[in-house]
Amino acid sequence: MSDDILHLLAEQRIRDAIENGEFDDLPGKGKPLPPDNLSLVPADRRAAYKILRNAGQLPVEMDLKKEIAALEQTLPSATDEEKPRIKRKLTEKTTLLNILMEKNRRR
Repeated sequence: MSDDILHLLAEQRIRDAIENGEFDDLPGKGKPLPPDNLSLVPADRRAAYKILRNAGQLPVEMDLKKEIAALEQTLPSATDEEKPRIKRKLTEKTTLLNILMEKNRRR
């Protein structure tokens, strides 16, 4: 099968699904898409990062950003005993992210 035929088949299936209402109850319908959050990724690498993310293989920088966000969310509700450990991890992850981002900028 040529690429044109596959493209036409895919388009037809999408049109059929729309007509059958299969996309009507999707979460976020009618709302804008969330930002890609790739603003810190060099422009020449964004496409590769998107492909990796869609394949479930996030680059180290993206994993670090997720870990930092999770630590920031847990900090306010942490006990006094947990807060120093969380803050230390947050500092370590943020420092590592900054180092990686600086390396990427210099390339």
